[in-house]
Amino acid sequence: MINVENIRKDFPVLKTGVVYLDNASSTLTPEPVLQKMMEFYREYRSNVGRGAYEFSRKSTFEYEEARKRIAKFINAKSEEEIIFTRNTTEGINIVANGLKWNDSDKIVTTLLEHHSNFIVWLRVKQRYGVQVNVVYPKKQQVDNVLDPAEFEKVNDDDTKVVALTHISNVFGAIEPIDIIAKIAHKHGTYVVVDAAQSVPHIKVDIQKIGCDFMAFSGHKMCAPTGCGVLYIRKELFDEIEPSYIGGGTISDVDVGAYTLDKGPARFEAGTPAIAEVLGMGAAVDYLSKIGIKNIEEHERKLSTKLFRGLQNMPGVITYGSDSKNRIALLCFNIIGKQPRDVSVELDKSARIMVRGGHHCALPLIKSIGDRTGTVRASAYFYNTEDEIDTLVDNVERIAGHL
Repeated sequence: MINVENIRKDFPVLKTGVVYLDNASSTLTPEPVLQKMMEFYREYRSNVGRGAYEFSRKSTFEYEEARKRIAKFINAKSEEEIIFTRNTTEGINIVANGLKWNDSDKIVTTLLEHHSNFIVWLRVKQRYGVQVNVVYPKKQQVDNVLDPAEFEKVNDDDTKVVALTHISNVFGAIEPIDIIAKIAHKHGTYVVVDAAQSVPHIKVDIQKIGCDFMAFSGHKMCAPTGCGVLYIRKELFDEIEPSYIGGGTISDVDVGAYTLDKGPARFEAGTPAIAEVLGMGAAVDYLSKIGIKNIEEHERKLSTKLFRGLQNMPGVITYGSDSKNRIALLCFNIIGKQPRDVSVELDKSARIMVRGGHHCALPLIKSIGDRTGTVRASAYFYNTEDEIDTLVDNVERIAGHL
């Protein structure tokens, strides 16, 4: 069980009466995470891996400890499989740009993807002439859950990559990526997972999923902006050409040649976002202390209340269903109102903060019939059932005024 009232004390902005329900975009940052970042700036501000003096040793130690904690959080075999990036987008681009492509290669992705796991593969197609196949969820599936059988149809020995989201940022449904990964691996295909919406909300076990690459962002899991993670299965390090090389990425340099480091440093060129990485390590500690299973249970209650409150409301269209196989995220529209206008009205009238737009998933939004987008409410462990009631009451008020 989560003691929400105690947790909310770590987020002072919530005392102002704001109802923050845009967590799928970016979460709030708790005080322990901010304290860890300020500890770095106040007590041992220096670069990592660059010096033997006290401050540098301390910052390097804390940086690598954050790597270890994040590896443990997703059950990676080794902290060496954890590459620090700026965000999910950068992680996926590192894979797409780093693989060696032939025009006979194929890529399989899905309609459910965020642009960051979609257009990067379209650019690979433009550059190298590869084929990109897009898997659609079955129309009768209101949750838009992918059918592994569809991957059986399109995946073959020429398929180099299957790239898919773990949880859609529009429908919130948890996809069967472990089953899809097994199908892909029968053909020697690499599996790239966008875990931006899953790692913060559900237990993610790399070993059970069996993917080759996974990317996620700190800013969606109580960490600062500007820090993220790319998991690379260690056996595949040599398959990816680093996007950038320079200071810290090498083990040796001669006048006419260089040798890249064998560890994660080969992918982390230049001075990293040290305070942000330490903040991400602190965020993982914070989530671990609460318990990811407790977070799942709390979100389940919020999700049910959210769906039941809006699903049959006159003048309101909801997308998806009240399934247990999802996080606390719901997209909806008020008939006759633009999504952005609804989000502005909720903010101005009740200080309720939700997202209105296409959620960086235009192909998916177009498929449900309105390219102007939807209103998206997304909750996290610090949200309360009373806040969901406040949202429902205000949506009903706006819909009733049409």
